[in-house]
Amino acid sequence: MYSVGMSLEDLQQKIMTKLSLAPPLGAKIKFDCGEDGLILLDGTGPAPVFSTGAAAEAEADTTMHCTAETLRGIAAGTTDPTLAYMTGSLRIEGSLGYALKLAGILGD
Repeated sequence: MYSVGMSLEDLQQKIMTKLSLAPPLGAKIKFDCGEDGLILLDGTGPAPVFSTGAAAEAEADTTMHCTAETLRGIAAGTTDPTLAYMTGSLRIEGSLGYALKLAGILGD
């Protein structure tokens, strides 16, 4: 189970665990958590790779803009990503398809 108070590093590890059990994502997804920072998930290879800091500013197929709290809630299963998107808590730039694919993996 995920804790809503977990650090972004812990969140990355939890997402990595979920992704390691799924087929390759086939895309780069950036999480823009505003002041809490950027995380770039490179799911184009056989194993997902996370980058933070300046490396996370690279191009992505999809960028998900939300607070760190919203991202933690989505990973924890306490926040519905579709509802977050529809209410404006989550904004998606780029391919909505990749965002939906990731939501499906995290929801398993």
